[in-house]
Amino acid sequence: MKRWLSKSLKHKLSLLLLIAIVLPLLATGAVSYKIATSATEEKAKQSGMNTLRQIADKLEFVIQDVENMSLFIIGQREVQAYLDNDREDVARYTLNVGFLTNLAFSKKYISNITINSVNGYPPLSNTTVLYSGLPDVLRKNEEIYRNSTKWWTPLYENQTTEGLKKVVSLVRPIRNVNNFKPLGELSISLDEAEIARYLKESGWEAKGFVLLLDANNRILSGGESAWLNRPVSEPFPDIGPMAEASGVLNYGHGDGQKTILYYTLPSLNWKLVGFIPTQIYTAQNVYVLTVTAVAVGISLLLAAGLVLYFIQWVTRPLTRMTQTMKDINPDEPIPTYEVKSSDEVGLLLHSYNKLSDRIQRLKEQVQLNEAKKKEADILALQAQINPHFLYNTLSSIHWMALMNQDRQIAEMVGALSDFLRFSLNKGEEFCPVQQEIAHAQNYAYVQSIRFPGQFEMEVYIDPAMLQQPMLKLLLQPLIENSLIHGIQKKQEPGFVYVHGELSGARMKFVVEDTGIGIEADKLREIRRQLAWTGNGAPAAKTSYGLRNVHQRLLLHYGSEAGLTIDSEPGKGTRVSFSIPVLEEPA
Repeated sequence: MKRWLSKSLKHKLSLLLLIAIVLPLLATGAVSYKIATSATEEKAKQSGMNTLRQIADKLEFVIQDVENMSLFIIGQREVQAYLDNDREDVARYTLNVGFLTNLAFSKKYISNITINSVNGYPPLSNTTVLYSGLPDVLRKNEEIYRNSTKWWTPLYENQTTEGLKKVVSLVRPIRNVNNFKPLGELSISLDEAEIARYLKESGWEAKGFVLLLDANNRILSGGESAWLNRPVSEPFPDIGPMAEASGVLNYGHGDGQKTILYYTLPSLNWKLVGFIPTQIYTAQNVYVLTVTAVAVGISLLLAAGLVLYFIQWVTRPLTRMTQTMKDINPDEPIPTYEVKSSDEVGLLLHSYNKLSDRIQRLKEQVQLNEAKKKEADILALQAQINPHFLYNTLSSIHWMALMNQDRQIAEMVGALSDFLRFSLNKGEEFCPVQQEIAHAQNYAYVQSIRFPGQFEMEVYIDPAMLQQPMLKLLLQPLIENSLIHGIQKKQEPGFVYVHGELSGARMKFVVEDTGIGIEADKLREIRRQLAWTGNGAPAAKTSYGLRNVHQRLLLHYGSEAGLTIDSEPGKGTRVSFSIPVLEEPA
């Protein structure tokens, strides 16, 4: 390595410059990857927290609805009359059961509504409860329940005619509205299955899940059925405290690591706890890493190519002079070199040229020949430039704009690249309708960046036409004509409408604008010029775009395919043509 460096100045410069470029690029890529991965994780957390808030809003609505319903039931006159009667009243019993049934009918989340009387009258309920776990729950929590005007129970089971259901209930005493004498007890039960459905249909990450915890951190709903009514610390030991109203926790290690988001329902101090597997971030980070590596790799290749090219360009005179001086013969003419710079290389070459006094008479001729040769080389090189060089250059500008977070420049360069690529199209004359429309839209996009706010373009194309072949570069000149001669001459923004419809065996295209329009005399002259067949006096030159499109349509599709122009001054212009549907391009 040391010997390789010592033999050439070009080697030394190449190595030093490559190191100076590679290290900052790698550092930039690493920092970009770190920022992108952090942003990805933060975005996922924000999205998850928003989802928890949406679920909380639903649950808060249900809770508030149940509590309002309980007040409505307690104050119902027939319910008060049934509970405060001296004896059982069958008629009121039937009336109240119907009332409760109708009340709960449209609310899927209500499992049952039950009213128990202190007088031992038959309980009122919208459904037949064969067995209820509520009495056991009330006995275990009697002190809490008796000291509360309303109380939400833990999760328990009810056996009804519809099967075994897990429920959580709002329980509150019923008193006489006049003298506050205890009359009974009201319980409204929420179906845990419906709550679980809310959690599953919330749009949470498919590989994660959401749990609903009560004020004591026992699982009310969500997750696996075996977890229900158990402290969350049993299935998830070391989960950590959730003391704040909302927050983020990290749980587990390795492949089982999860991000935990929690949000507290203000009304009951219940918590929504969402679990997101960390592998989701890892998968997204792999994608970000791949994109970053590709971007840095392309930048490195481009930088290395430019460095090698410029070093070659700078050291070429020295290399040539070195090769010449190795075999110099004083008896033969000494070649001279044109001095193009005043730096160290230029001074060295100037000193070298002083040795060529004996061939001074040939110097001007040699310089002239060299200049002509270089000019010819430049012209030949320009003639040989491959369009792909332009595409690659535009692609590089596109990537640089993206790396600098200038999306508008990136999109404009991308549209221009697609526009030029389609214009060449490997020399082919035909393309699908869909590609022609895309070409026109790329042109309109570039123009919209150049002239912001001056126009808008809307495209309506029959989907059945999109894959049909047509002669290319027909729509873009018409759109350009509308912009230059119609929209831009107007004092206010305008519209360009592009329509395409399939009618039998022909495709009709219309380009319409809301520009200044065309005066009647000028419109007649344009039509006469387009109708000129070559016989008689030549027509004066009209718009190059219109004439070019019209002639190409006639050459490829016949006389029925020419342009039709209609215009009204001050309102706009409409240009249309109709071409046959072809299976293969002619």
